[in-house]
Amino acid sequence: MPAFAPGLRLSELFYREAVRPVLDRSFPELPHAAALLGHGSEVLGFDTVRSTDHEWGPRLLIFLEADDALRHADAIRETLGHRLPHRFRGYPTNFGPADDEGVNQLAAATAGPITHKVSVITVAAFVEDRLGVAAYPSVNLLDWLVCSEQRLLEVTAGAVFHDGPGELTAVRGRLAYYPRDVWLYLLAAQRAQISQQEAFVGRCGEVGDELGSALVGAALVRNLIRICFLIERRYAPYAKWLGSAFARLDCAAELGPLLDAALASRSWREREGHLGGAYAAVAAMHNRLGVTDPLPTEVTPYHGRPFRVIHGERFADAVRDGIADPRVRALPPDIGSVDQFVDSTDVLSNAERRRRLKAVYGEEGLERLAPSSDG
Repeated sequence: MPAFAPGLRLSELFYREAVRPVLDRSFPELPHAAALLGHGSEVLGFDTVRSTDHEWGPRLLIFLEADDALRHADAIRETLGHRLPHRFRGYPTNFGPADDEGVNQLAAATAGPITHKVSVITVAAFVEDRLGVAAYPSVNLLDWLVCSEQRLLEVTAGAVFHDGPGELTAVRGRLAYYPRDVWLYLLAAQRAQISQQEAFVGRCGEVGDELGSALVGAALVRNLIRICFLIERRYAPYAKWLGSAFARLDCAAELGPLLDAALASRSWREREGHLGGAYAAVAAMHNRLGVTDPLPTEVTPYHGRPFRVIHGERFADAVRDGIADPRVRALPPDIGSVDQFVDSTDVLSNAERRRRLKAVYGEEGLERLAPSSDG
């Protein structure tokens, strides 16, 4: 294998130097978009040499308009299989058959057509596959709430190399982040989760349960990280890349050392102190948002008990009061999105299971809330 090249860059070169020339010769002037989106660490920019052992290599998606997909998709796949080079930039372009776990790997081929990884699809089909939103391009309120942030990243992260029709770019823009009131609802729910556990770091420690205190502390660190993503209006990836993505946030330089210290603490008092510093920093970030009147940034005792907390419920209540849309205000408070109350990968990655969770919010017949990148 050649020296490692990040997958996004490899796919862009693959499109421009190998795939696009075939399209121009065999399907001239066919409107299309080309991108690397969907699954894979390279879509988020976190791929390494380790990533090359499965589903990684010269690959991309070609998006066609609906009528063109019906007429040309199969022919494009077949033509690329016969005309793409067997190697590109030192990597095979052929993928071998799936193993017992359904995983494909690069497999060198020297003759005959290749089994490539250039998918040909419509934007609507791709969005429905990733998000489970059958009513594309509309996304209603409950769709937003039961769509995991990792899945939203699979549509909005990655890179678009060409977009002749413009549809893919427009959809990515509409899904770039939550509408404003949905965002506030999630921010309030995350704050409420802090309030429900913040005193337990000290309470567990007080009775000699340092393991319990550490477990609560780790949960609070995770909640603080998720608040940081919400404050900076960034979708948070799933667990494998949550820390890596957090390191790229603007606040990471200030918050990272405090959170690291909280996780490394061996006593509850030390842990509580580091968390207190993180609470204060995140409270100051909240105040800079301007979505509520300024709130206290100092940690204080918990209802007369000697545990230092930020009183997350004050932030949750204040944020919730700023929600204008009556449909969002009518939602059960403090549930938040699916990422905030489900940890199961088998649920978060399955559109049908996520759709069933709409029942958690009560009314299914809410009016549609148009998606927006600016809230």
